[in-house]
Amino acid sequence: MQQATGKLLPLYGSELFNAPEVTFVPDASSPAPADYVLGPGDEVRLQVWGGVDYDGSLTIDRNGQVTIPRAGTVNLAGVRVRDVESALRSQLGRTFANFELNANLGRLRTIQVYVVGQAQRPGTYTLSSLSTLVNALFASGGPNANGSMRRIELKRGGRHVTTLDLYNFIGSGDKSGDTALQPGDVIVIPPVGPQVAITGALDQAAIYELKDKATTLNDVLALSGGVPTLATPRKALLERVDPSQTPARQVQDIALDGQGLRQPLRDGDIVTLLPISPAFANAVTLQGNVAAPLRYRWFPGMKLRDLIPEREALITSDYFQRKNLLVQSVETNDAGSTRGAGGALTNRVRTMVDQINWDYAVIERLDRDQLRTQIVPFNLGRLLQGDETQNLPLQQGDVVTVLSQKDLQLPALRQTRLVRLEGEVAAAGLYEIQPGETLRQLIERVGGLTPQAYVFGTALDREAVRKKQQENLEQLIRRLESQQQSQILYQVANHPTTDSASQAIILQQQQALGRSQIEALRKMRSDGRIALELDPRQQTVAALPDLPLEDGDHIVVPSTPGFVSAVGAVNNENVFIYRPSRTVAEVAQSAGLREEADRDQMFVLRADGSIITRRDSRGGFFGGGFDSLALMPGDTLVVPEKLDRETTRNFVARQLKDWTQILSQFGLGVAAIKVIKDL
Repeated sequence: MQQATGKLLPLYGSELFNAPEVTFVPDASSPAPADYVLGPGDEVRLQVWGGVDYDGSLTIDRNGQVTIPRAGTVNLAGVRVRDVESALRSQLGRTFANFELNANLGRLRTIQVYVVGQAQRPGTYTLSSLSTLVNALFASGGPNANGSMRRIELKRGGRHVTTLDLYNFIGSGDKSGDTALQPGDVIVIPPVGPQVAITGALDQAAIYELKDKATTLNDVLALSGGVPTLATPRKALLERVDPSQTPARQVQDIALDGQGLRQPLRDGDIVTLLPISPAFANAVTLQGNVAAPLRYRWFPGMKLRDLIPEREALITSDYFQRKNLLVQSVETNDAGSTRGAGGALTNRVRTMVDQINWDYAVIERLDRDQLRTQIVPFNLGRLLQGDETQNLPLQQGDVVTVLSQKDLQLPALRQTRLVRLEGEVAAAGLYEIQPGETLRQLIERVGGLTPQAYVFGTALDREAVRKKQQENLEQLIRRLESQQQSQILYQVANHPTTDSASQAIILQQQQALGRSQIEALRKMRSDGRIALELDPRQQTVAALPDLPLEDGDHIVVPSTPGFVSAVGAVNNENVFIYRPSRTVAEVAQSAGLREEADRDQMFVLRADGSIITRRDSRGGFFGGGFDSLALMPGDTLVVPEKLDRETTRNFVARQLKDWTQILSQFGLGVAAIKVIKDL
């Protein structure tokens, strides 16, 4: 039937025997049934008191007898359990008077039976004397794929005892055909009878064995719980093999009504139950950014406002769940985090509620003439404001979708754009910016700067810039790894040495040091800072550029620092008190340049994030050359080492040629100077 159905259907009831760890052996410790027949090997425990005392165990011998001291033998073979006491009392009464007795079964005998025919494991089985026909079937694994489950015979002494229909046992637990076994019984599993397949819209699709020619479709469906609710009653398919026709396979339509269910089935029939349509007769679906995305009852004359009556219908349950979590201290702030509580607030405001697209929502409708999906857009905001032109009529099966910023990017005018403003401003906080609003306009809107504000040191970090800088840094690292490997191979090929061991050690040291240098770069993270290129002589809001702000910008206006610093190839790597007009030359002299210092490659990392090199300086802000450049509070003088020494320590610096490439191009800032210096 697999060829006809395209499926490998199981045999109904076969799963009952697919648990090899379950033996279904009868419990030998349970009391024997009253109609249990005693036989050789059974043990009887006898207690007698009164005129005579006796307490012992009697085992029935092969002749079917037990011997009672001073009373003689008693034939117990063939006696039922309910009659044991009367048989013993009758024998003892011939010898003794005025006594009482109690008799019960002790250890039971085993019996040997035979399972033949279409069994999974035919053979001889030694079972408990309490075993029944069903126990023997479990012991043998039940019928095989070609064995019948409906006509299992028990024979005793060549005579038919009973026929067991396992379907009754499986379907309703009926064991009326089950019988206690006796030694020498033969269990015969005949070949399977006529079979039909039931498939389609039912939970227990399987191959069923017919009991006789009068078995109807209703009889078979009853085994799996009757006609399924999800099967359409109007039509089912009956595939039948009729040898008198050409081709022999024929298909009939039947209904699952009284007449159709009385249809007799034949061997080889395949019945396919068809599912009911998944379509809802009177429903519309609301989905997307809504409080309850569900199917709703449709009624004649229903319109959009019946489905979305108010704005509260658009507040998702996630909003309230997120809000409730706030009192459970779910978010913890790391004291060392650069984001801090302000970052947590930004995250919370941004993710608390999804921003709805008020200008565009859509109805998806099936065009039954063209059998295609029709899109009917509407303005959600105007709908909820009472605009009847947007209150469109709904049809059965419509799907209404409310979209959010996550689904379609909104125009800038409609987006919620947040920036963090911190430091020396009149009102630091989290602000929603207007389209096109600039840095200068925002600071003026919140009340301007404090007297301690250091405008030149203003830092603006932008997420889009940070991502781009990080990508550039990762590309640089990959390039350095490739160059390092090429350099090592070049040294091996062009610098042969007689001391191969020494050469190997040197190469290993170079590889290890190169890897550590690159790993240090890999741990760096760009901050996304934009160099504002401010005039260091201007310390007012007017000095800030008209730079339009973007969502996620982070602005910090620091207080005026009282120091400048020097790092790199200097003897005194430290911070120095700021004095007006303090020049590069003065700071270099105070720090003390080391012998390997490269004066030509010195540069100044400005507090505003910009970099001034010797070649960039054309007299500085206060006249003179680079050495006469006046430093501003927070500036850092960076003194690189000369790169004329071919050492592995200079590997990264040699490849980069210029430290300014790292600090400006990859947005690493002052925090990276110490790491780069140690490379």
